[in-house]
Amino acid sequence: MYSPSAAGSADNTTAGSRAFRYEVTGLRQNSESDKNGYAVRKSGSVFFTVPYSRMNEFMRRITRLGGKIVSIVPITVGSGHGDPQPPAPVAVAATPEPAPAPAAVPAPAASHEHIFPTNVPVNTYKPKNPFVGKVISNEPLVREGGEGIVQHLTFNLSGGDLRYLEGQSIGIIPPGTDKNGKPNKLRLYSIASTQHGDLLDDKTVSLCVRQLVYTNDAGERVEGVCSTFLCNVQPGDDVVITGPVGKEMLLPVDPTANIIMMGTGTGIAPFRAFLWRMFKENNPEYQFKGLAWLFFGVAYSGNVLYKDDLEKMQAENPDHCRITYAISREQQTAQGGKMYIQERIKENADELWALVQQPNTHVYICGLRGMEPGIDEGMSAAASKYGVNWADYQKQMRKEERWHVETY
Repeated sequence: MYSPSAAGSADNTTAGSRAFRYEVTGLRQNSESDKNGYAVRKSGSVFFTVPYSRMNEFMRRITRLGGKIVSIVPITVGSGHGDPQPPAPVAVAATPEPAPAPAAVPAPAASHEHIFPTNVPVNTYKPKNPFVGKVISNEPLVREGGEGIVQHLTFNLSGGDLRYLEGQSIGIIPPGTDKNGKPNKLRLYSIASTQHGDLLDDKTVSLCVRQLVYTNDAGERVEGVCSTFLCNVQPGDDVVITGPVGKEMLLPVDPTANIIMMGTGTGIAPFRAFLWRMFKENNPEYQFKGLAWLFFGVAYSGNVLYKDDLEKMQAENPDHCRITYAISREQQTAQGGKMYIQERIKENADELWALVQQPNTHVYICGLRGMEPGIDEGMSAAASKYGVNWADYQKQMRKEERWHVETY
């Protein structure tokens, strides 16, 4: 987040005393712009002065108007007069280069116990004393045109004490022995359900599992031991479970926080849990009012897991839920390359940069490790426009527990 103290401002007491000057292009004249009295044209830029407290609302409105944010420049406003009111926008013929802003400095971090849930359950069940659950269902997720086998599994936890939170993982111990004759070791899987479970009775846990299949150096087909077991279990079968484990991907308790999620393939599992808690459940203690933005990368449209549910949540919550796909084998970049998730990050880097400067914005990355450099590249390009070193800013976000990564 931009800090006026870095610019030598005397007015540095509260976030509400800051404002940002937005330059926006591509606004289209429509019923929304007519309603707000905006005379806009695609060939020019429109400038807005936006109070810090209204940044989320403003960016959602620009999206509805079809605009693109070109630059965001922090400005200083006088104290003692409340938030400045945005002036009427003025269209200009040409787009000037954005003036460099003072280096952004994140706000001091709150303590962990004030950001995330307390009493997080960890290792309730260990490998030497696991819990044995029962399979309730095992449903395919890959649709026509997709590749591979991905299943949504739900297990019955009745009779046990396996409590968990969104963002945690459980271990699965597959039956049988390894090549050395020893019992198979556990594999960890991100939990894909909320703490209340898919049946909302606090007695189930769900996973999103892709069967691992590859060809070894000898040209032989090799199937993953645990993933193959899980993808083929039937209702009523036993499943040996350990955990839960993990605190890296916990959802903050603040219902007004902005949650940016970047995932590939089955890396959507924790984000399904997040989004279901935000938009599908009725939790009196957690009424989500922030922005949840999912960037989801897959190879084919048929591999967009939970597609109908995701798009329904976005349609029903347009001000709070955004879904952006990167379908590498079907979509292309402006340069004609494959559309990977990092390319979507680059396309939206300026808006993402504006969001991460807000102290209640959290970024979560889950899936293939190879997407991390591309994400950093996109964010670095946006941050450099304002004289900020992205690597340093990212380190500060990690220190503040706002940058969460679980890749493999």
